[in-house]
Amino acid sequence: MRRLSVIDGIFLRTHQGMGTPIALQGLWRTADVVDPAQLRRLHEALCAGPLGRRVVRPRVPGARARWQSNIRAHPLGLGAVVLHPGEILSWADALGTDLDPRRGPGWRLSAAPLTDGGTIIALTCSHVLADARGLIIAVEQALWVSTRGDSHPAPGTTPSPADDPSTPADPHGDPESDWADAGETWATVLSGTTRAFRNWVRWPDLPAGADNSRPAEADRTRSADGRIAGPAGLAETGTPDSGDVEPAGMREAGSAGRGPVSRDPADPSGSSVELPVSGVVLRCPTVDWERIAASRGGTANSLFIWLVANILWAAGFPERRIVASLPVDTRDEPRIDNDLAMTEIVVDPTDGPADIRGKSRAAYERRMSSPGGLPEEFLYLVPDRVAYLLSRGAGERDILCSNIGVIPPALHALGPHDCTGVATRAIHPGLTYAGRPRTRISGYLCRFRDDYLLTLMSLDPARVSDSTGLHRLAERTAGRVGLPIGPW
Repeated sequence: MRRLSVIDGIFLRTHQGMGTPIALQGLWRTADVVDPAQLRRLHEALCAGPLGRRVVRPRVPGARARWQSNIRAHPLGLGAVVLHPGEILSWADALGTDLDPRRGPGWRLSAAPLTDGGTIIALTCSHVLADARGLIIAVEQALWVSTRGDSHPAPGTTPSPADDPSTPADPHGDPESDWADAGETWATVLSGTTRAFRNWVRWPDLPAGADNSRPAEADRTRSADGRIAGPAGLAETGTPDSGDVEPAGMREAGSAGRGPVSRDPADPSGSSVELPVSGVVLRCPTVDWERIAASRGGTANSLFIWLVANILWAAGFPERRIVASLPVDTRDEPRIDNDLAMTEIVVDPTDGPADIRGKSRAAYERRMSSPGGLPEEFLYLVPDRVAYLLSRGAGERDILCSNIGVIPPALHALGPHDCTGVATRAIHPGLTYAGRPRTRISGYLCRFRDDYLLTLMSLDPARVSDSTGLHRLAERTAGRVGLPIGPW
């Protein structure tokens, strides 16, 4: 029986109003008008695929919520209004409403014609159901089914929970398995707490600067401020550049210090007014991006982090140092679950791509560890509100830099329709000033064919008033290193 992870639970609480609302979104542009019948086949395949699931709460204290198959879906959205390419993000911003991972449906497929003769296709999904890499896997599987008429999942992908014979028909689940799961949780928390106490006795009051990391078997992913670490308020999962760190065995890590939280002078704190979010999608040839990164001793990933940090400074961010949150894909097999960890680095104004590369490599080799190292499974044993207070904001930093990685060839076309660009991002439906996270700019990078596609989202309307201003800041910052970027 598939159960929700601690990170899944964090995103579920954001859906319930405890934290920043988050939905993932993949945007595909095609060179021509996509046949509606092709879109309907894709929609049907997604319904029967791994996104076709919902959360079922357990009836036994300490048991984890579980996944149950759910083929109920929002109807395929076929827009009649022809969009100018500059209107794509505004159109897509409105697609994150009415996504319900508990009752379903938790995702939506939409499409609209473009003035250039192409089509924009948007898949929007609650972050409870999947992370960014998981969403790509789900689409890859659905495209396989819709274009080949083959009900079996694509090679290298994990079958949908709907195909799992262990998924019970009873919407309340199997009480016996809930009791067993609860027993495992309590045992894990008890043993982890005991181990944490022993570690505390063994290493009391370490001097400043000493390594306070725990043995490899110690509990995972803890925040340096004492709260359970997780991607609350964040969005995508990323894949670090191989030049920064080896992919195998990456775990959540932390750098020294969180840095101060900046306050906007025009920030109506506590206001229920909806926060205006600006976004832009930019394109850069892969050969230019990697050449400029290498010329400065960096990698594609460290140049990406440098760019996002310096865009925030160019917008007038007042702090000398910027703390960057870096999601990392930790899956060891292709599955859609939220299989990610978080790390952070502190970026100084004098840092170049080479310096950021070194900081990132060091950060990926360490873990965050809360005082006492309490096991993260403790969140299963407390009410949602308490779990939220323990984990809120733990993954939020000044900027988010999510490197999604390479878009697989299976997503380069939708049947006979060639794709000309792919953008990945997170949106925050219904986000208010009162619920705004610490994050001021989020960046999402993916490689599509011979280009890097960079999506920037500003949650800082006091300094970045609109998408035009964000585009101008990005071009000006990229120009400092000769990076040729333009609209996608």
